[in-house]
Amino acid sequence: MSSIPVVVLVGTSGTGKTTFLEKLIRELKKRTITVGTVKHHDHDFDIDKPGKDTWRHAQAGADAVVLSSPSKVALIRKVEEELTLDQVTDLIGNVDIILVEGYKRSDKPKIEIHRSAHSAELLSAPEELLALVSDGDWQIGVPLFDLDDACGVATLLVDTFLAVSK
Repeated sequence: MSSIPVVVLVGTSGTGKTTFLEKLIRELKKRTITVGTVKHHDHDFDIDKPGKDTWRHAQAGADAVVLSSPSKVALIRKVEEELTLDQVTDLIGNVDIILVEGYKRSDKPKIEIHRSAHSAELLSAPEELLALVSDGDWQIGVPLFDLDDACGVATLLVDTFLAVSK
């Protein structure tokens, strides 16, 4: 199991999780922090293009296909059952922190993205949360950040998980 810190961003659909995550990644990169991400999807997906060589390899029966270039590598592997978050993050390799969108039932520290227009309630219990990013005035005993405050959340992540190593 990896010792890389893993933080899960959760929120209801349409609250801006991906938008906030993009801002947070950019802010961490400004601080020279290497960032891995995981996006959980509840349904099957296909990133391979029909007719391309890697697609043809998979269609022929390959259980794992790796596409490699001088600047990127991608692994497409069939699985018997969904991998756990720990199994997925172990595939990422050497980064300083892993940010996850989804996996709301995991036991990892969570940052909830909340918009009052979407819900009057939070998805997570306060004890599950590292922080809350919201347009509401929540007093639940965890740091509260505005929806545009990726800088503040980045500082929290650095202070909580990376201050010793960076």
